[in-house]
Amino acid sequence: MINITFPDGSIRSYQQGISAYDIALSISEGLARNVFAALINNEMRDMHTPVLEDAHLRLITWNDNEGKHIFWHTSAHLLAEAVEILYPGVKFGIGPSVETGFYYDIDFLDYTVSSDDLKKIEDKMAELVAEKQITVRKEISKEEALRYFQEKGDEYKVELIQDLEDGTITFYQTGSFTDLCRGPHLPNTGFIKAIKLTSIAGAYWRGDEKRKQLTRIYGVTFPKKKELDEYLFMLEEAKKRDHRKLGKEMELFTFSQKVGVGLPIWLPKGAALRERLENFLKKVQKEYGYQQVICPHIGHVDLYKTSGHYQKYGEDSFRPITTPQEGEAFFLKPMNCPHHCEVYASKPHSYKDLPLRIAEFGTVYRYEQSGELHGLTRVRGFTQDDAHIFCTPEQLEEEFCKVIDIVLYIFKTLDFKEFTAQISLRDPANTEKYIGSDENWQKAENAILNAAQQRNLNTVIEIGEAAFYGPKLDFMVNDAIGRKWQLGTIQIDYNLPERFGLEYIGSDNLKHRPVMIHRAPFGSMERFVAVLIEHTRGDFPLWLIPVQAIVLPISDKYQQYAQDVCRMLSQKDIRIEIDSRSEKTGKKIRDAEMQKIPYMLIVGEQEMKDQSVSVRQHGVGDLGSMSIDGFETLINTKIAELLAV
Repeated sequence: MINITFPDGSIRSYQQGISAYDIALSISEGLARNVFAALINNEMRDMHTPVLEDAHLRLITWNDNEGKHIFWHTSAHLLAEAVEILYPGVKFGIGPSVETGFYYDIDFLDYTVSSDDLKKIEDKMAELVAEKQITVRKEISKEEALRYFQEKGDEYKVELIQDLEDGTITFYQTGSFTDLCRGPHLPNTGFIKAIKLTSIAGAYWRGDEKRKQLTRIYGVTFPKKKELDEYLFMLEEAKKRDHRKLGKEMELFTFSQKVGVGLPIWLPKGAALRERLENFLKKVQKEYGYQQVICPHIGHVDLYKTSGHYQKYGEDSFRPITTPQEGEAFFLKPMNCPHHCEVYASKPHSYKDLPLRIAEFGTVYRYEQSGELHGLTRVRGFTQDDAHIFCTPEQLEEEFCKVIDIVLYIFKTLDFKEFTAQISLRDPANTEKYIGSDENWQKAENAILNAAQQRNLNTVIEIGEAAFYGPKLDFMVNDAIGRKWQLGTIQIDYNLPERFGLEYIGSDNLKHRPVMIHRAPFGSMERFVAVLIEHTRGDFPLWLIPVQAIVLPISDKYQQYAQDVCRMLSQKDIRIEIDSRSEKTGKKIRDAEMQKIPYMLIVGEQEMKDQSVSVRQHGVGDLGSMSIDGFETLINTKIAELLAV
């Protein structure tokens, strides 16, 4: 007999060799029907894997993130099977699950395939689903695996297998399709009840622009048709909220091929919006004792060799900048933290100086692949709202809690109501990926776990997702239509202070190493603004929006009065414009509504006589007539309410 421990701590005894499916069946038939896989001693396994020893077991369903990825990974294999039937002889690259669905990279050879063909492939997938094909796992030697795909003529799979170690290779067969795969998969294709292939695109093999371009087909599947309908509705809503579209319409930012792909240019309205966000955070940081610094956009290559970023991120950086001096090279900085270590090192420190909190809106550069660039969310140059806290080990937990408080205040002010805090820890089975001692990693991980508990955060723990230098807490925010975005991060680092030889004199008059906290509540200004645009659909909070009000004279006779109103309110720090076009008032109102301007001030004969304005609110309607001072009071009251959260 073996003992199985469940997530709630309960323990049951079973016959050795029982499958995860039979364990689920022993609990309830309904559960067994809905379980996709099992996490057995932290290893994800298929449902029919025999359990041979005492184990901790968690049954995985659609409600788990892991369950969705298993569901979509199986769906990628289903897509490949359908394609292979419809287009015999095609070759396959990789077909992973992604955050919302799956894709498969395919070499269609001489076949011509476009978005018009997706429905045909969907229909074939549906036929295969109806067969409830069993998924079969097979362990295979490297020699056999290579022979199989060499005979099939699939050089992409051969290349992948050559990178694998013998004894670690498995095949999965679904119907007529066999694939190189680690698994696990759904027990059979019958779980898949709704299919939608969403788009088709080009993708270079292994992301290398010098290699062949394959055809990437994206799709999504669900266990219920209703869920697919809801997802498709969300996609339509997402199109309306696309920050690239709204950013152009609202004149916030642009891109230029001459400047370079992935390098955003902030236009006047966007720059003003970004400046207000920066000033908002600077004010909060000042209250928490942060000091602003400014560092160069480049750094000597030795700086990043010391920090370890050169070894870890050299491939993702722009090429070194060489100088006439032999052997001298610089990098466009990929991170702000090495510079901030040098800020700390610029003078001696005592324990009485700590914590030292330094902040910078620092622009960094990373050479993202062109195919991965996407509006403001994935760029090559971006500005982080970066700060680094240098503190004693005894101060660590309190400082971490204070950073959480800043993040929570920002989310509340900007109306991000739903979020999860993801605690990313290192993988204990693969510690060579990380730098630093086991003792320091244990201290850092415990500090994050304790701080999250103190602030009652809704948390999930992800093993193996830590940064190479330390564990972290990432905030996964749900926007207005339910999409998840990673915004804000806090990381603990015992390692950079060690690598840079940072010290402080303790109360014992001896030298000690400070602990370093990395934090960026927004993450990056570019990504944060993109998410904010899509979350609000461009209806920014009144304190943040580029134009708070627009004056609409009902005819040319009232242009001068409109200018007077604009001047008086501008002097009161209200961001205001005039629509001086010779258009009908109705059209001016409709255009102002389209531009999402919060208040329209309509002026005519009566308003000029009374020295007043007729106020209309975006999305609400007429608020009636009020004085200039009355409108100023209205604006300031609304802003105070929004910021007093």
